[in-house]
Parts: sequence; structure tokens; C-alpha cells
Amino acid sequence: MRKAIICGYYGQGNAGDEALLLAILERLPNNIKPIILSGNPLKTSKDYGVISYSRQGIIKQIFKLGKKDLFIWGGGSLIQDITSIKSPLFYLGLMILAQLKGLKTIAYAQGIGPIKTPFIQWLTKQVLKRCSGVSVRDRESAKLMEAWGIKYFIGADPVWALSAKISQDLDLLPSPRIGVNVRLNSSLNEAKLEIIIQSLKRLQQQTLANIILIPFQESKDLEICQKIGELLTQNYQIVNLENPQELKGLFRELDLMIGMRLHSLIMASSEKCPCFALSYDPKVTNLMKEIDIDGYELDNFPTDVQTITKKWLKIYHNQPRLSDDNLDLLEKNALKHQTLLDIFDS
Repeated sequence: MRKAIICGYYGQGNAGDEALLLAILERLPNNIKPIILSGNPLKTSKDYGVISYSRQGIIKQIFKLGKKDLFIWGGGSLIQDITSIKSPLFYLGLMILAQLKGLKTIAYAQGIGPIKTPFIQWLTKQVLKRCSGVSVRDRESAKLMEAWGIKYFIGADPVWALSAKISQDLDLLPSPRIGVNVRLNSSLNEAKLEIIIQSLKRLQQQTLANIILIPFQESKDLEICQKIGELLTQNYQIVNLENPQELKGLFRELDLMIGMRLHSLIMASSEKCPCFALSYDPKVTNLMKEIDIDGYELDNFPTDVQTITKKWLKIYHNQPRLSDDNLDLLEKNALKHQTLLDIFDS
């Protein structure tokens, strides 16, 4: 049986990345045994029934694999240097090591960039050129592959095809319900957060809705959710679900989702929940364009509470959703990435 090291931002408590991992594992051919790089190997092994190693452990595993085995960048925005230059260097270093070892290397459903550092741009280009297969999840990444002359194909984010389920322990406040996901980020300062909170209060007054605050990564989302809740004072609930399928199922129960994280918007849209985006990153802006989600970029966030509330009310009352045909197409496009692995299913 072939082995495959699947490398991503796993075991860090980020629900979006956990959803990516589970989406890959759901579609992995039976003859491929996954070995997962994780920030919390014990938890990853327990949650998904797989072998998992930390950073140092995964390097040792690369040396143990043979030329028929695989090394996979498993979805997400692994190669970008906006938050840190260390992160892309780490993931590129692992891929280079795998290529030097003679493994089959795959860049799976990647969102490449933004990359500002010329050396990181050059190194990424060289590494991708030596991959056995490359797929990307958005048009901007595709444009970069075209410019670099790299053979690739494009598919939707794998989370579009992730199966969803309703948690048996879910005890939500009554309908109507408006979901909110925000995260700590330099583009969301105290003044903007205060405007969002005042807009949510006004939205509640006009809809009589309960606010469901949904952290996607406890270390970066929970504190800010708690702060919003304290200022709302009533008719709110914090729902912290670790299971990606249960988290995706939650969005079936909402009447509107105001989301900052990419996968909060993907999960909600895939479950036919109307969405409004608060974009802090080009990947969120790209999604807004690709599936026609209304929203604001936080760098150009308005200061008028009435204007914001009016926009939210329009979406709340008109309930714009993706059509069944569009959802089917997105799910099929999300499964395109699997063709990178199907060639090893023998």
C-alpha cells in the first residue's frame, strides 16, 4: 500500500483547515495510507483515525518513504508571506525534501499567495514546476500558474464537497438566527469592531433575531466572540463546534451569515444560508467575486451604522442563495482535485 504524507495547517484548532483535511480524507483512494502533519498529533489521530506526527516527526517520515509514496500539500493557503515568511519556507522546505527523496509530490487545491518576497516567489515557482501534479482553488492562483508556465488545473475549494451533519447535542436559540464569524486581525481594529457591534444591535432590533457567534479557531476567534456577546448583552449564543461536518451542518439552521473567515462563507453558502462577507484577505475577496457574495473589504469599511444595517436587512429579507445547479457545479468542481490522486489508485 502506498503511503501519503498530507501536509497542512492541521491540529491548530482552525475549523477551516480541519474541514480541508477531512474533505481530503473522505476522498482518498483506499490503497493510500495517510500520514498527517499536525500541530496536535494525538488529537488528529483520535479525531480521524489516522497516523499523525509533529513537525520533527514528519521530517523523519519523509526519509522513510519510497519513490512510489506521495507527499501532498493538502489544501489551503500554505504558501503566502503576508502573515509570516517562516510559514512558506517551512512548507516549501518539506516539499523540497520530498522531491530530493524522489517522492511523488502534489500541490492539492492550493490558494497560492499573496507572495511579496521575490525569493519566496522564485522558490515557489521552482518547487511547483517539479511537482507531479498541481491544482488550485481560485482564479488568482490560476493566473499565477499561467504566468509561471506551470501545468495545473483549477477546482473549487474541497470544503464545498464535504458532507455535513447536524450535531445531536446542538441546542440553539429559537429562529430567526443570524450567524456571525469574526477573527482577530490587523484589519479589524477596535473602532471597526464597535461599528459592527452597533450594526448587529440595530439588526436585532429590526429582525428580532438571535445572534449565533461562531468561532472557527478558538485562539483567534473566541475572545472576540465573547466581547461581542458581552456588548450585545442578550439574545446571543456562542456555538463552538470542533467537528467540521457538524460545523457545516450548523449553517442549515441560520437565516443569515455574516462571515469573515473564508470557510465560514463556503460552509454557509454550500448549505444555502444567505451570506455577507467581511473580507480581511484576498482569498475572501476572490470568493466574493466568484460566487457573487455581497460584502465589505475591512480596509474600506464604512463608518455609518445605518448603511451597514440596511445592506444586511436587504440580504436578510431577500434571502439570496446559490441555486441547486450552481451548488452541484461547485461540488463537482471541488471533486476535480481528486483526479490528482486517482492516478495512484491501482
